[in-house]
Amino acid sequence: MPSRAAEWVAGYIRAWETNDPADIAALFSDDAEYLTAPDATPRRGRDAIVAGWLEDRDESGTWAFDWKILHETLELALIQGRTEYPADRDYLNLWIIRFGDDGRAREFTEWYMPRPHRA
Repeated sequence: MPSRAAEWVAGYIRAWETNDPADIAALFSDDAEYLTAPDATPRRGRDAIVAGWLEDRDESGTWAFDWKILHETLELALIQGRTEYPADRDYLNLWIIRFGDDGRAREFTEWYMPRPHRA
């Protein structure tokens, strides 16, 4: 049986691929906060998160993502990843996910560092 974090990341990747508002909304609690960078002003609430996601969306097929769970408890997951945009850029990622009782993220922070592009 997949862990809570693995199921959540699978849902995130599905939402990233589809950019479907329902897929995005399913990831977050009503009052969730999404920080696009550690010191950024968070997107607060599911509607703001969905709107911000769609504004900043990546189109399906323009990226690849590899990841692993670094640490997981019932309330917290740390995910390490690498996002590759074959056309022009790559990033190393660290995600901090704080879960609510229902398994949705109540807080999500993404850290990313640009890396040399692998041609």
